[in-house]
Formats: sequence, structure tokens, C-alpha cells
Amino acid sequence: MAVDDRLTESNHKTCAVLGGSGFVGRSLALRLLKQGNWIVRIADSPQSFELDHSHRDSVLAQALASGRASYSSVHLRDKRQIVQVIEGCSVVFFMDHDVDLNTNDFYSCYMLIVQGTKNLINACWDCRVKRLIYNSSADVIFDGLHDMHDEDESLSCPWKIENMLSDLKAQAEAMILGANDIDGLSTCALRPSNVFGPGDSELVPFILKLAKSGWAKYLKSTIMGPPELVVIIGNVSFQFIIGTGNNLSDFTYSENVAHAHICAEEALDFRKVSVAGKAFFVTNFEPMKFWEFISLLLEGLGYQRPSIKLPVKMVEYILLLVKRTQESLGTTYLSYPLLVHFFRLASHNRTFNCTAAKKDIGYSPVVSLQWSPPAKLARICLPLSTQLPFLPSRYTLRPGCEEGITLTIEAFSHLARGSSLLKDYDSTEQSKAEKLLGGGKVADILLWRDEATSFTYFVVLVMLFYWFFLSGRTFTSSAATLLLLSTVLIYGYGFLPSKLFGFPIQRMSLSSFKISEEVVRDSVATAVYLWNKGFQNIKILAQGNDWSMFFKVAVFLYFLKLILSEFLTTSIGIALVFAFTAFFIYEQYESEIDGVVGVLVDGLKESMAFLTRNLPDSLYSVQHNRESGREKKLR
Repeated sequence: MAVDDRLTESNHKTCAVLGGSGFVGRSLALRLLKQGNWIVRIADSPQSFELDHSHRDSVLAQALASGRASYSSVHLRDKRQIVQVIEGCSVVFFMDHDVDLNTNDFYSCYMLIVQGTKNLINACWDCRVKRLIYNSSADVIFDGLHDMHDEDESLSCPWKIENMLSDLKAQAEAMILGANDIDGLSTCALRPSNVFGPGDSELVPFILKLAKSGWAKYLKSTIMGPPELVVIIGNVSFQFIIGTGNNLSDFTYSENVAHAHICAEEALDFRKVSVAGKAFFVTNFEPMKFWEFISLLLEGLGYQRPSIKLPVKMVEYILLLVKRTQESLGTTYLSYPLLVHFFRLASHNRTFNCTAAKKDIGYSPVVSLQWSPPAKLARICLPLSTQLPFLPSRYTLRPGCEEGITLTIEAFSHLARGSSLLKDYDSTEQSKAEKLLGGGKVADILLWRDEATSFTYFVVLVMLFYWFFLSGRTFTSSAATLLLLSTVLIYGYGFLPSKLFGFPIQRMSLSSFKISEEVVRDSVATAVYLWNKGFQNIKILAQGNDWSMFFKVAVFLYFLKLILSEFLTTSIGIALVFAFTAFFIYEQYESEIDGVVGVLVDGLKESMAFLTRNLPDSLYSVQHNRESGREKKLR
């Protein structure tokens, strides 16, 4: 306490940040230290204060070393520990309850949140603390069932809140506001909405866990280099939106929450009447579509922008199925309470009016969501495993065009999907899978460049497969019926009016049935090449000089006969699924698959060399004479 005493004498104020090891608590502690007139006592339940090598934590480390900051392990259930930390403080910032979000243990949560808050209030009274600011949540007025449009502080908490933690937090907020103006204590509460930022342990990690569990698929990363260059890496896949995707939500960047707490402390000190005993909504003042926010995060960290919309009722049934499955199997990879809470956030409008915070505590965001890009951006589409050596080192990973979101993505870039797969790559070079497929329209379809087009082709081919092989008809009958049906449809299409039920009918031009000379010429050239190549192979076989080719052809014809006679339908079905999956998977994991194949090939070569070295002398001499004869022919 000697260091505290010296600093206090030099007009430094002392405060305590309870829950200071969380990402919002760290932001607040750092912001207080940067003001230069605070002694900050950080307190939380972990035994030690974990620091990393970031600039933020280096500032905290210096403050801890100099005595301007200190850390104590405190459990809210123990009032004596709280008193030891806040004694001598004029202000207490109560940031967070150290609660496991996956828990369903009501008693433990109640004791920590409600009873812990009671202990803190009593400790503040005992220690003559002047100001107590509570970091509540906008969830305390959200019942999980109804939309909220531009709601202000006049809306009271609902009688029933579906989320247990939000319900308990509402009780804690009510107790803190009720303790105002008792024994000289002034209190207020802040209600941020959907808090996110670097170090987030709730919203962003949960979204990433959903993505990695299969709710989202790997797509791309965006690297923002020079202001005029945006580079897109990757391909297209699937992901889901709950509901229409048009529901608006308010979000709050962590630095803005910290700034709001400092504004509230100053307002309690100078404008006590209009602030004390009240709660204030705190957001970024920028409502945006919830799924647009999620899309920017996922897109920046290597996942696809959601595109497929699922009805809300369908997702409710899916969640019920997930709950029963987890109960029967005993698995908890994705917490059911968290899934339900995310579902409610993702399917409802939740916007809040922050006029009171702006007017009474002087709050306005210091970090915005929106970042205005330059007028002209060059967009270059590159394959997935691309490294850009031409970008100077001062340019960092900046997916998207949102300042607060961008900073969050940068902080979580180590968790980005595919971040370890980058390798040297020529930006003009095709992937191996694309080369194997010829790099044309077929490659675009099988590699899912346009998901709608690829899915359409896949469905059509599956229907044709069923029509010809699984419907029970003969091939000739199926073909004739299909041709007849196509003729009737095309003929009937010609009699349709220009508009049907108010929708315009696009006419099919005669040019749609024409085949260009170039296509015919290329087709004939390909047929001629294959005919000549086959004739040359037959000629070589007839001469009897290449036994290797003979055995290859014999084995091929044998398996072809076996497939056509026994497994034709199964083989075509497997080939269809293989074509639409294997090449796509190979392009996504090219380096890993090539590595495995390389190991297998090397092992096969070593095995062949070992067998050759251990051949009997008689067989070895025959093999040696055969190789010598081949060398003489080549000469």
C-alpha cells in the first residue's frame, strides 16, 4: 500500500475494476491507466492475471510493475475478500460475473450473481465507496419472444426472461440501482448490447465454434493491403441464415463499453441527480442486420457469408432435436442454452435508443463499426492457398470494411480457418484440381464456383440418373419418354402469354437451339483425335511389341466388362457423387492430400526397391537382361 499512498498524495484517484481479467474489464483498466490520474486495482476470480505480448498487455504489465495497477484474486461469495480490494477506493466498476455460460446450475449461478452482488453492495457501504457502476446488459429487458425496436430506458424488465443468466443479471442490476443514495453510495448501470472485440470469450468464439461444427463452411479470407487493393482468396460453399435475415440488432465494441464506464463515473461525480440510480443503454449508434455482422466476422475468418435461409420454426425443431440428442448421448460440444440464446438473438429485432446515455453521461462511441473504403478498389480473385509476397509488411490482415469488426478479426486471425495453409503461389496459376478438369465450364461446376449453378446441375444429373437407372424402365424406353416430354414442354412453352399471373415470361429465341460452328469443329476434331489415337494403340497391340500396353488394355477391358454386366448402376452413382465432391475437397486440402499421396508413393517405391534387391539370382538375371534389351532398342 506504500506505492498507493505516494500516488494518492499526488492527486491520483483509486478505483477497483471487479471482473478486470475479462476483455471488457481489461479495456477499462487500460483506458483508466492511459488517463494518468488513476490507481487501478484489478480483481477477478483467477489466481493470476494472464498477460500476452500484445501492446495492450505490455502497458498493463508496466503499470503492474510500477504500482499504478495491482491484481487480486477475489471471489464474490466472500465479502471479506471484496472489502480487502475496494477499501480506500472512491469508485468501483463492477464489470462481469465469472460465470460459465455453458452451465445449467441455477444454485451456483444465483449464489455468484445475486448473492455476490449483495456482498459487493454491502462491502461498498462498509468501505464508504462513493460511486458504483455496474456493467449490465441489454438482455435484461429481452424476454426472448418479442422484437425490440428503438427501445429506451422507460421499458421495464419483463416478468419472465427465458435466459437464466439474463434473468439473474436483471436481479443484480435492480439491487445495484436500489442501493443508490444509501450511505453516500451513488450507483448506475450500463446496458451494452452484443458486446464484441479483441479478447472476446463469448460471442465471437461461439460463432467460430458453430462454424467449425459444420453450421458454416470454409470459404475465404480477405487481405487488405494498400488502400486501392482488395484480394479475395477462396471458393464458394454453403451456410445458413435463421429467418429472413433482415432483423436489425445493435452491437457495442468493447472499447466503447470501457469509454461509457468512464463517462458514467464522471457524470456521477458532476451530474449526480440526472444519472444516479438509473440504467443507460450503450451501443455503437449503428444498428445493422444481425446476419450482416455475423457474415463479416465469418467471412474475415475464413468462412462463407450466409446465403441459405431457414424458417424459424424449422430451427426451433432442430434445436429441440439437438437437446434430445445431447441428453441421450451425453455430449455437450455445443451448449444447448447458448444455442437457444444465439437463436433468439439471431431471429429477433433488437435495437435500442441511446439518447439518454448521450445526453446524461455524455457518451458517444470512440470506435465505430463502419469504415469507409477508398472510392476505387481493385478486387482480385485468387485460389485458396495463396501467399502475397508483394504486400509490404506494414499491411495487415484486414477482412471486410468495418473498423470495430476489422480490429476484432485481426485479434482472432490466429483462429482463422485455413490460416496455416498459406503457401507460395503464383497469383495467375490455376489450382491442380482446376488443371485436371481443364479449367473450363466443367471445372467451374465441379469446383462449385457458383453454388446455385453447381447445385442445379447436380440435382438435374441425379434426376436423370434416377430416370434412366432406378425407375425400372429400359434405357430405350426412358430415353424415348424423356424426348417426348421435352418436346411437349418446348411446344407448350411457345403458346404461353408474355405475362402469367403478373410475372413476365421470357421467350426462348431460336438461337438457343443452334450449335456454333466452333463447337462443331472442336467436337469433330476431338472425335478424330480419339479415333486416330485408338487406331494407333490397336496397331501397336497387333504388332505385339508392347506387352505393358497389352496388360493395361486387358485389365481395363476386364473391369469394364465387370462393371457393365454387374455394377453399372452402382458405378455411375458413385461416379456422380465423386465428381461433385472429390475435386472440391482436393482443391480445399490440396497440400494435405498431396502430402499423404507423396508418403504412400515413397513407401511403394521403397518396397519395390527392397523386393528387387532381394530377388533370387535367377529372376534377377532375367530382369537385368530384359532391361539391357530395352536400352539397346532405344539406342
